[in-house]
Amino acid sequence: MSQVFTTIRRVEFRDTDAAGIMHFSAYFTYMEEAEHELLRSIGTSVVLDAGPDTVSWPRVAAKAEYRGPVRFEDEMSIEVRIKRIGSRSVTYHHTFLVSDQTIATGEITAVCCRIQNGQKPTSREIPEDIRESLESFVDLTLSDKS
Repeated sequence: MSQVFTTIRRVEFRDTDAAGIMHFSAYFTYMEEAEHELLRSIGTSVVLDAGPDTVSWPRVAAKAEYRGPVRFEDEMSIEVRIKRIGSRSVTYHHTFLVSDQTIATGEITAVCCRIQNGQKPTSREIPEDIRESLESFVDLTLSDKS
């Protein structure tokens, strides 16, 4: 059974639209923040300064599906699992819950990259220690879902 990383967010006024409902774009910000928290929980970061090379995780894909509204000051649980971990990329699966009811799901795919001074990022293998820590969050039941 895989681990689930969970974080709590309260919907801020700035994240709502004129109807007082959380704007669709805020889900992507919340997914990214949850990913960063997961990485910190395993002792790493979304940006690692390694001398002349910096390791970072640019996003190459993102999607979300909405099942119900979330309003200003609602408290959400965001569960993060890993749908897929490749040699150079990770696809995170997010489930947004309010009162234990799923109100949205989303995915972000990030590629492990080397960034050198002023150069275009180039993909690289995920460092083994990070890969080992992330593998405990892989949920094989997600691999059949789009």
